[in-house]
Amino acid sequence: MAGRRDGIRRTPAAAGEPPTWARELLEHLRPAGRDVRRVVDWLAATVHAEVSLQDAAGTLVAGTRLPLAPSLVADLGSGRIASAAWEGDGRHQRLVRIGHGARTCVLAVSRVAPFDRDASDVVTHTAQVIELLLTAHGTSAAGHRLRRATADLRLAILQLLMVEDTVAARRVAAGLWPGLLDADTACVYVVESAPDRRERLVAECLDTTREEALVVRCPAMDGHVIVVSPRETTAADLRSLVGRHPDTFLGGSVWQSLARTATAYGQAVSALAVARFRADKTAVYAERTHPERLMDPAALRSWAARVLRPLDALAHHTRAELLATTRLGLEFTAVNTAKILGVSRNTVRARMERVESMLGVDFDDITARAVVHLALHTQINLLDGQAGTDPGAHSPGLAGLLADEAVGAWARELLGRLDRDTRTVRRTLRTWIAVGGNAERAAQVLGVHAQTVREHMRSAEPVLERQLLASGTDLYEVVLAHLAAGDLEQPVLAGE
Repeated sequence: MAGRRDGIRRTPAAAGEPPTWARELLEHLRPAGRDVRRVVDWLAATVHAEVSLQDAAGTLVAGTRLPLAPSLVADLGSGRIASAAWEGDGRHQRLVRIGHGARTCVLAVSRVAPFDRDASDVVTHTAQVIELLLTAHGTSAAGHRLRRATADLRLAILQLLMVEDTVAARRVAAGLWPGLLDADTACVYVVESAPDRRERLVAECLDTTREEALVVRCPAMDGHVIVVSPRETTAADLRSLVGRHPDTFLGGSVWQSLARTATAYGQAVSALAVARFRADKTAVYAERTHPERLMDPAALRSWAARVLRPLDALAHHTRAELLATTRLGLEFTAVNTAKILGVSRNTVRARMERVESMLGVDFDDITARAVVHLALHTQINLLDGQAGTDPGAHSPGLAGLLADEAVGAWARELLGRLDRDTRTVRRTLRTWIAVGGNAERAAQVLGVHAQTVREHMRSAEPVLERQLLASGTDLYEVVLAHLAAGDLEQPVLAGE
């Protein structure tokens, strides 16, 4: 009779089966139903009571706030007692201490009817379920924070490599991944999938590489995962991963020193563009003939040192910071460069404007960008075993470097591929470069529609085997070819 007055559901159960309320309570432990607030609401409805769940500080976690005796709450929170009962003002209360990890909560149930055995059982078992859910949530939250911290640490290591601070990168990595960056060289890979699949892709990359590679969510592109690995087996492992999933692609760099991680990253992105059109969905950066390899090495290094000499007066760390930012800024947009380096885009622009001012160039001029890019990448090659040079030593200058017969032959062959197109694509490309890569301005000069200019540019990319509509090494090589062929005026630099 007491049970019926309490209203607790007592649907008859077969022998050995739990009562209805117990089966309902167990449902809340299923993955789809693990919500403490729903459990508290269920308890209130089941025992016809008002229920509150609050922490030791009095913060309401779930349910309805109830007037509770402060002394009882204090005793429960301190662990002096595990449960308590109170009666007054026409109400009956049961309070239960719920401990999970370092945090303690108090479950309070208040109702008009006294607590009989069934109601007490429901409260006791519900408290146990709530404790399990809070503990699981705390463990899950701690695991998430640990995974987030680890991912942030991987990104920090990548950002240090991007600015050539290999000593600091190795020091940071040594604590969690001993030996990861002990090698002198590494390959960079970019794995691409749909943005909503990236978390799963990161987990698979970590599992596939057995955490013997640096796996980072690309801060600039939502669908990209960057993998830096000194292991030769990583390429095969990632190819196998890509082969198992549709709409997943892989681009890889050639082997580079750790100090050239930014260069390797650019190569991997370039290879990724090719991978999207290949049957196996993978590509490695093609080692083609680069113009700087056709120039006299000593003369090229002397010229690069002279171009960058205005920066030599800066403190070492400031100079390194400006040069690293400019290298990336010439390859990518200011927004993406900022994301890669972990700074604001205004910081990127300010650093590049300072370099512009000191070198006496305008980065809105694509030819100036191409020439400074050549100087910067010549300088970084000194870290790969090249001998240093005296900035004051004799150098033929940029004009002399580009006048080399081998460079001229390379430029004529490259640009000559466009002569087969009857749509004057070569003229469009030259004009587009001259006006700073602006399709509308090029269209005005040529007397055509801007869409025509864009179509010409897109059709030139597969012929030249280089990306033109995105800043980077591919575009700058085509610009150098125009300079060597005499199709564009050479920019003037302060150090020249």
